[in-house]
Amino acid sequence: MSKATNYTAKIPDNQGYIQYTDEEHDVWHQLYQRQAINMPGRACDAYMQGLDALAMPSNRVPQLKEIDKVLLEATGWTTAGVPALISFGKFFELLANKQFPVATFIRTKEEFDYLQEPDIFHEIFGHCPLLTNPSFARFSHIYGQLGLAATKEERVFLARLYWFTVEFGLVKGADGELNIYGGGILSSPGETLYALSDEPERKPFDLIEVLRTPYRIDIMQPVYYVIDSVDYLDEIAKMDIMAAVTEARKLGLLEPKFAPKTIAS
Repeated sequence: MSKATNYTAKIPDNQGYIQYTDEEHDVWHQLYQRQAINMPGRACDAYMQGLDALAMPSNRVPQLKEIDKVLLEATGWTTAGVPALISFGKFFELLANKQFPVATFIRTKEEFDYLQEPDIFHEIFGHCPLLTNPSFARFSHIYGQLGLAATKEERVFLARLYWFTVEFGLVKGADGELNIYGGGILSSPGETLYALSDEPERKPFDLIEVLRTPYRIDIMQPVYYVIDSVDYLDEIAKMDIMAAVTEARKLGLLEPKFAPKTIAS
């Protein structure tokens, strides 16, 4: 998770307040307005309930303290302002302490539609609503604890579990229709529509298979894994995840469903 970045995190003042420019507020507003149209009927009920609970502003970048007040009361979580990219170790440490890392910068208009680095819109709009849900919050906490104790090699496999659940997971809705709970999808207007279209492959969640599935961060996902309900994250958390990691390492990775990334000469 730690590599070169084009962005610099915003530093809060002594009162914990972060100053954003009018242009940055405008980017948040445009992103929020566009996704507000896409969410109904596509985002899962737990996400929509969390979005209502957070009541985040649509016309400005929210302050972390505003989000923390709701999360702390709902599930005992808070946010933690971080640089644009952090190490796996720091990431797992924060989750293990019920702190959700939030990069405090917001994307530029030049990268409005797609951003490889997680910005504050991705973190707050995409992920924080579901952190009001007890099952999602418990899964995130246990995941952090497992990652904190894992080896470097094991963490690579654990990253795939996070990718195909918290970031890019789909869930069956009450009516049997597919809904989105992954924050990587929910913060991306393009992937919100793509993930529920006829283009990608969708498969029932299987822990070993998920741990063996390669992914790329710079493309729309060719495959998504579907859980039966957000509550099923509790069942995943009860599984022997580290034993599954050991088994997945023995079996090796599945054949990628995407072309290799080309490197410009």
